Amino acid sequence: MPADWIIPDWPAPENVRAVFTTRAGGVSQGPQATFNLGVKADDDPAAVRINRALLAARTGVPSAWVAQIHGPRVVDAQAALEAAQAGEPLQADASATNAPGVASTVMVADCLPVLLCDVQGRAVAAAHAGWRGLCAGVIEQTVLALRARLPKGEADAPVLAWLGPCIGPQAFEVGQEVGEAFLAAATPDERQATQAAFIPHGDPDAGKSLADLCALARLRLAREGVTQVSGGQWCTVSDPARFYSYRRDRTTGRMAALVWRTT
Repeated sequence: MPADWIIPDWPAPENVRAVFTTRAGGVSQGPQATFNLGVKADDDPAAVRINRALLAARTGVPSAWVAQIHGPRVVDAQAALEAAQAGEPLQADASATNAPGVASTVMVADCLPVLLCDVQGRAVAAAHAGWRGLCAGVIEQTVLALRARLPKGEADAPVLAWLGPCIGPQAFEVGQEVGEAFLAAATPDERQATQAAFIPHGDPDAGKSLADLCALARLRLAREGVTQVSGGQWCTVSDPARFYSYRRDRTTGRMAALVWRTT
């Protein structure tokens, strides 16, 4: 794998593998150079096909691509893989599986990728958490989907999470409606921490804030009892050499976060 791809540093068991791709290692040209994996990124479709084939060759597993819609829907990774191979990807923003040899996969270019597994490595999941999907509950739904794939009677087994690169809290300027949406969805115990995740920014009359996606994600993970959370220290906007960023560049590529079980 290219040297600057990120291998999550989290306490996952040995049979769980995960990776986060960067711009490096592909064949795309122009603003999408070089390892764009997004089919809707204004790139040459042939280049995207080559890059996706390179990803499968480097990881040794096929990716369960989904058509992301910024919502809370979670699908089975095996079903997503079969649909994508048939040319009809499922509309969803997360997938989960207990089957080995298939990677739950999400694409990002500022949104937050969240990878999950149980501590014994019996199930894995990946979620694409932009602010809309995060607010709508994609993380909670993904944790529930993962736990539904554990043996009967172990739905409360500990779960690990890893937060990948996303737009950082110094770059993610949002309107007042975003903070209001999260506050409306917060439990009473979450309200103070939710408010703290939005720092007023610029002209007070404009109602703008800088939002912390990772802090908001940690709140939603804690809601489901997931407190062992790693990662979250990278900002896609501030590192153009390594990461694609839609907020920074508009015309750009997509990176992938994927997690799978070995046989």
